[in-house]
Amino acid sequence: MQKIHVRKKIVLCVAGVVLLFSCKAKQPSGAGQSAADMGIGVFIPGVMAGSAVYEMLAQGVERAGAEKNVAVTVVEAGYNQAEWETILTSMAASGGYRLIVSSNPSLPAIATSVSAKFPAQKFLLLDGELAGNGAIYTVRYNQTEQAYMAGYIAALKAREIGATRVGLIAGQEYPAMNSIIVPGYVRGAQAVDPAFTADFRVLGNWFDAGKAAEIARDMLANGVKVILCIAGGANEGIVQTAAENNAAVVWFDTNGYAVRPGVVVGSAIIRQEKLAYEKTLLFLEGSLPFGRADIVGVAEGYVDFIEDDPDYKATVSQDIREKQSALIARIRGGSLVLQE
Repeated sequence: MQKIHVRKKIVLCVAGVVLLFSCKAKQPSGAGQSAADMGIGVFIPGVMAGSAVYEMLAQGVERAGAEKNVAVTVVEAGYNQAEWETILTSMAASGGYRLIVSSNPSLPAIATSVSAKFPAQKFLLLDGELAGNGAIYTVRYNQTEQAYMAGYIAALKAREIGATRVGLIAGQEYPAMNSIIVPGYVRGAQAVDPAFTADFRVLGNWFDAGKAAEIARDMLANGVKVILCIAGGANEGIVQTAAENNAAVVWFDTNGYAVRPGVVVGSAIIRQEKLAYEKTLLFLEGSLPFGRADIVGVAEGYVDFIEDDPDYKATVSQDIREKQSALIARIRGGSLVLQE
């Protein structure tokens, strides 16, 4: 009988999953069933509502599953990171997933811990990096390129309105944020003018729009006119504050121009659905190179800057758009190499 592809969406709390893996088995409880009877699990480290990146992750996996008639289950783990390993362990212990797919820089470490208990479980992790574990394949984006493009457009816009300071508000600190994104953002801004500095603030979560608005107001009071927002659902507070104060924001990971036309002046994106689809398909075809850690960027078509959006063209001056386009052409053509 042909398997029917379905999406099952599950929201779990820790209290509801602990009993599923109370024994410390070394193999998934469903290890005896054939691979054909097992589906794919998508582990969302947060919730999909308000997070286009996680929605794209699920959509990419589902598209691959649909092509191969494999069921896909989406599990939303919530915002409490302390619970993520418990929920991911429950998924592995169920034995129901031939592959668990997720996307977050913290997932490689969590998956490593889970893999030690359930070595038969396979993991595909986007936006993270870990090499050498035969059960885990990771692929992350060249966020130096992404942040550089964001910093460049932020500085171009800031300079146009007489500022030499740009802002960045992040939901949380993590290694890639501190060592890749922030430095890349500053480099991009200083490529416009070496006098540029950056005001980097951390919200402490991914949902408190009120607190994000307070941080944004303080930034604007201290000379920032353009803010890169990487704060999940809390971005709403940053955008609203910018709109009320004739300031601008730059969007990260997805096309954000329609969020607030006239306020969002740049969108440095990742093509998450495309990457999730292609890598899941590789797994289903038996070709995903577990144990390897890859990096993809502009040249491979997974990192980009949205130039053709009508709101971008209507909001941003032709002079800035031409300068930004010239930068992107240099990165695409290889004359500007931004390695991590």
